[in-house]
Amino acid sequence: MLIKKFSQEYFSIWNEFVKNSKQGTFLLNRDYMDYHSERFIDYSLMFYNEKDNLIALLPANIKDNILYSHQGLSYGGLIYGKEAKTIDILNCFQSLKDYATQYNIKQLIYKRIPSVYYNYPADEDLYALFRNDAKLIRRDIGYVIDIQNQLKWNELRKRCLKKAIKENLIVKISQDYRVYHDLLSHILNISHDTKPVHSAEEMELLSSRFPDNIKLICCYRNNQIVSGVLLFIEKNTIHTQYIATSSEGKDFGAFEAIVNFLLNEFRDKKYLSFGISTENNGTHLNEGLAQQKESFGARGVCHDFYQLNF
Repeated sequence: MLIKKFSQEYFSIWNEFVKNSKQGTFLLNRDYMDYHSERFIDYSLMFYNEKDNLIALLPANIKDNILYSHQGLSYGGLIYGKEAKTIDILNCFQSLKDYATQYNIKQLIYKRIPSVYYNYPADEDLYALFRNDAKLIRRDIGYVIDIQNQLKWNELRKRCLKKAIKENLIVKISQDYRVYHDLLSHILNISHDTKPVHSAEEMELLSSRFPDNIKLICCYRNNQIVSGVLLFIEKNTIHTQYIATSSEGKDFGAFEAIVNFLLNEFRDKKYLSFGISTENNGTHLNEGLAQQKESFGARGVCHDFYQLNF
């Protein structure tokens, strides 16, 4: 098997392969990956078989002779099509080991794509990781609602939604990125002493590149934003990338109104994802955050990280 290092001449080939793969998402499109290319040394790889057919992609960056898939993305891992067989993926990993030895790459840190993003069963890489003695080094747990088979909200969430309806809160797709980002930044600062990974300008840029995949959903009271989420939309799953609710919004059930809007607006999707509720590389469960998500009927899906030494 031949491995080629990604370069701009393969831009269209890469994107077309991701589009038709079993577990590719728009985050793995080069237009998304490359928006912050200056922050990482890209080392994405393309795997070709003996007939020169593209079999798989590995979105990756390199740092200190360690290959990461990918530090700039929520997830990475090997991407492959429906035609790929288990033996093909085993061959990809064997070829990667040979390639790593040749280019003095010491280790691979592998962030698997969570199963809720699959378009078709795609656990061949999990078997290949096992066969190559990869070590599970981190496991986060995220929370998703099965939109087609929803569990009931708890009584508190129901009461909050009734408040939102009584207050005539308005939920809609919005373009108020700057106002939303100010609210998000304020909440992250006072709650976690941190700031959003994406700037307001980056949010606007990415939403312009992916208008069908990235949408800002805001809840308004008296024409003022009291809650908002940046929504990432995939074929089967909608994911709330950032959640921000003001104290006023909490008083009047603004986030409950947003969740209710999403569950109705995206009834054709399979899952609504709230993201992870773990800290310290998965070793600590934020129980309050987990319970909040579970109170909407969300349940756990694991996101695994592996280390493969070469």
